[in-house]
Amino acid sequence: MATIRPFSAVRPQEGLEERIAALPYDVYNRAEAKEAVKDNPLSFLNIDRPETAFDDDVDMYSDAVYAKAAELFQDMLAKGHFIQDSDANYYLYELTMNGRSQTGFVGCASVDDYINGIIKKHENTRAEKEADRIRHVDTLDAQTGPIFLAYRYHEKLDRIKKQVRDTYKPVYNFISDDGIRHRVWVLSDPDMQRDITQAFAEMNQIYIADGHHRCASAVKVSLKRRQACPTYTGQEEFNYFLSVLFSEDELAIYDYNRVVKDLNGHTKESFLKEVEASFLCEEAQAGEPYRPTEKGTFGMYLDGTWYKLTIRPAYVSPDVVDGLDVSLLQNHLLGPILGISDPKTDKRIDFVGGIRGLGELEKRCQEDCKCAFSMYPTSISELFAVADAGRLMPPKSTWFEPKLRSGLFIHVLHS
Repeated sequence: MATIRPFSAVRPQEGLEERIAALPYDVYNRAEAKEAVKDNPLSFLNIDRPETAFDDDVDMYSDAVYAKAAELFQDMLAKGHFIQDSDANYYLYELTMNGRSQTGFVGCASVDDYINGIIKKHENTRAEKEADRIRHVDTLDAQTGPIFLAYRYHEKLDRIKKQVRDTYKPVYNFISDDGIRHRVWVLSDPDMQRDITQAFAEMNQIYIADGHHRCASAVKVSLKRRQACPTYTGQEEFNYFLSVLFSEDELAIYDYNRVVKDLNGHTKESFLKEVEASFLCEEAQAGEPYRPTEKGTFGMYLDGTWYKLTIRPAYVSPDVVDGLDVSLLQNHLLGPILGISDPKTDKRIDFVGGIRGLGELEKRCQEDCKCAFSMYPTSISELFAVADAGRLMPPKSTWFEPKLRSGLFIHVLHS
């Protein structure tokens, strides 16, 4: 059974939510983050990426940078830019993008559920990325970026969401700069809170959709604090991590496309000949970018021409990982033909989120790349199957939109 519980959120003073809410820290590089906060001192990105307050020659992982994050956070609390609810609540968070809405329950998930495999992952994490968030959480004494969790459809939770949206007034209702509407409700009713907690307790699996590094960092901070706590009970706030939980039927996974710097010594002709050994290769409609419409198909942009690639039946795999489209492309083209054996570390490959459109792939091929591949999106059922099997997806297999905003909900770790 999964343990999800309400908490007393630190959140923006009503009226400031639009200025405070920020995209996740890891969607920006340093220069982009500095530009994003330039005209908005209240943006939570100032706290999430505190190196923006320093000259570029200052090490972004220095003690002074993390101390600055804590200073900014405490200053916003002191000035009333943030408030903390006096009682523990659940919250409902709705994001609407291009007419499609997804609504998640905001609460705290159990560190022990992650350790024991009730909360399942599908990606590995990198130690250096974990280390940054561990220091950030430890220094602020708070978790600031929610982990994006997914669960299988549950009728009672669906009914609660509809009831809240139809009858409650949201405390926040704004449209961010990227056109996404954000609405938030406070769920303080004890009976409703009990029903939510019980519904999640009926689940044996919950899945990390996005935020593997934030989750692993929260767990490591918890384990560190357990060892240092002489009166440890298991109920301390540091035993739980900030989460937004969405039903599988509301989620959209976008394509996560690939661009490659060179053809690994091939001419166009020899490359296409190698590709045709594993894929049926056809020119797409003249002048039209090719977006795959079914599993097992890929778009390829090469020398100004789009091609449709279809994996040959002999190479289709029933394995939950090897059968993924990202695996088929890696195992039968990127690896053996283009020599990209480890896409996590190879500098010859880059990844482009589907939200940027196929025009971005053409643009990259005009600038610094030789070919590009458009992907059919990984499905949520494939993500669940990989996680249930205790396996891991190849890197850059999923791209979720819309992105959860940081700064709308903060979970403090002291009681």
